[in-house]
Amino acid sequence: MVQKAKILLVDDRPENLLALEAILSALDQTLVRASSGEEALKALLTDDFAVILLDVQMPGMDGFETAAHIKRRERTRDIPIIFLTAINHGPHHTFRGYAAGAVDYISKPFDPWVLRAKVSVFVELYMKNCQLREQAALLRLQLEQGGGQSGSNGAKEAVGLLVELSARLAAVEEQADALSKQLDESLDAAAVATAAHLERKLTGLRRALDALEPGTGSGDAGKVPSQD
Repeated sequence: MVQKAKILLVDDRPENLLALEAILSALDQTLVRASSGEEALKALLTDDFAVILLDVQMPGMDGFETAAHIKRRERTRDIPIIFLTAINHGPHHTFRGYAAGAVDYISKPFDPWVLRAKVSVFVELYMKNCQLREQAALLRLQLEQGGGQSGSNGAKEAVGLLVELSARLAAVEEQADALSKQLDESLDAAAVATAAHLERKLTGLRRALDALEPGTGSGDAGKVPSQD
């Protein structure tokens, strides 16, 4: 069973949170509410999120300050943030949002379809990253276990595992390629950049697998690049 991605919704007004839930329910992911910046930061301590929808105008800790805290934490700094605001203060206000680390900035009232489409892109990228981490972890585990094996049986098992891993990685590569083509057409610069980062990590894992194939190995064949 595929685990659902978590989406963090941050707004001090319950009616706004309810509206976001109604719009995003069609994505069939886990929606987590936070009614303040402090509550959002607390949620981020224990859970991993695909994307954060963050209201700018909140009492106490506003959206900009909340985003600054998120970006300072190593655990959360790479989570995409989409700012939502009911007030348009012009280019300077928008620039402040991007400077705080937002990947997008949407003014209310927003088009529900557009918001859902943008969020779905980051959810899909998150799921691809999760698959990539799983493949990398499996590869490391099999390399560690295979290091203690000897004889023809161990060699056959190692080759079989490489073939299986290569096939799984190929499936992820195919999905990532299709997603990248879709994003290129959308002209969403932030999403395209995130997809390019995923492709680079996929390329690194593919090279590691290729180096382990019989007849193509080298002194660095057992080294797997970090996928963090």
